Amino acid sequence: MLAINGRFLSQRMTGVQRFAHEVTAALDAMAAEGALPGAALLLPSGTASPFPHLPVRQGRMTGQGFEQAELPLMARGRVLLNLGNTAPLAMGGRQLVVLHDAGAFDTPESYSLAFRSWYRVLHRALPRLGARIVTVSEFSRGQLAQHLGIGPARIALVGESGEHILREAPDTALLTKHGLARQRFALVVGTRAAHKNLGGLAEVAGLLGRHGMKLAVAGAVDPAVFRAEAGPAGEHVAPLGRVSDAELRGLYDTALCLLFPSRYEGFGLPPIEAMSCGCPVIASASASLPEVCGEAALWFDLNGPRRLVDALERLITEDGLAAHLAAAGRARAAGFTWRGAAQTLLSLLPRNAA
Repeated sequence: MLAINGRFLSQRMTGVQRFAHEVTAALDAMAAEGALPGAALLLPSGTASPFPHLPVRQGRMTGQGFEQAELPLMARGRVLLNLGNTAPLAMGGRQLVVLHDAGAFDTPESYSLAFRSWYRVLHRALPRLGARIVTVSEFSRGQLAQHLGIGPARIALVGESGEHILREAPDTALLTKHGLARQRFALVVGTRAAHKNLGGLAEVAGLLGRHGMKLAVAGAVDPAVFRAEAGPAGEHVAPLGRVSDAELRGLYDTALCLLFPSRYEGFGLPPIEAMSCGCPVIASASASLPEVCGEAALWFDLNGPRRLVDALERLITEDGLAAHLAAAGRARAAGFTWRGAAQTLLSLLPRNAA
């Protein structure tokens, strides 16, 4: 029988928690159809479940204490599904763990010392204890295999999706508040972690200003996890801070484009969300992004001849390019579903491990 590690429901929503939430919602829908008999959602103390069809078992502890000490006892006799980068060591091979990237090894400057040190120890130990390892892109599979010292074939793949953003009714009040007119601003979505590469957007803001446009920057930073980098600033920049899903939908629906300058992504949810909404994407040709967006994005190089400002100038001035990218993005995004991700994970669960 299946047990789902529900610790993600006690955490702030980022891309990892979004993945866990949406996969669990798909599993909840399967449970409603009778496809997951006996499945249970195991939660830390004080955490509520938004999934009505998955029976809940509540622990007495929170945080890592819940996950490492209490969760293995609660999951006894079951196979445990861990969706958010962490898992209890004591479960050994009776579990599947989704590791979204190898950022703790590849971009240590983005994380606090305590966070990256724990992730390195945990991620190296899990495959050696027999846990089934899954990740979200070929890029992440290669990086994890290298750092964990295991063959890439031992790491399975599961996709992500942007379809959740389409459930949201657009909230456009934020646009009025910050003076953002339809098609007259470029959007950036991401934390101020160093690998998000938001510090180098001054030239972009200047270009937008010359065209009478703005750069809108959505996202905050969690100091317990990430070490912050200064973001763009100036008269042509609108810092939005953390936004709701409804506000984000409103931004995608009205932005000229999404700019995604990140130099490191395990998958990259904002581009697939933007493409789902028909918002053109300009992204760095780095890490997992080319395999996620394919030919549906406009690319630039972090250290090469294709510059971000040139791609943005082209999008602003070339007739028909934005409409082409919008259509290509929608078609690309339609191939990624959360139901498909959930079904893939179920097919990868350890057999007879419990």
